[in-house]
Amino acid sequence: MPKVFYTQPGGAVKVIDGAVGDSVMSTAVKNGVQGIVGQCGGTLSCATCHVYVDRAELGYFPDPSEDEDDMLECTASDREDNSRLSCQLTLADGVDLHVTVPAEQV
Repeated sequence: MPKVFYTQPGGAVKVIDGAVGDSVMSTAVKNGVQGIVGQCGGTLSCATCHVYVDRAELGYFPDPSEDEDDMLECTASDREDNSRLSCQLTLADGVDLHVTVPAEQV
């Protein structure tokens, strides 16, 4: 079972056991992680699930699609080279993930 470590803007870390095949966003929403809004429900039509992925773990995922790249230009917090929309990050067996939630989503 993959674990997701969500680091909050103040530094607190919430660790959630995720289900293989679920997104980082849906895992956060189901478990009440502050700062992950997921306003569009994971349809890639907002940027309210923006996270910063640990740089050492970026290789676990394919590069952002053109649509995700476009949406990342709309984030409330500054986009960085490790910015991703958590609705596009699928949990895999045996892969723990560390993400940082930005200070603002909307």
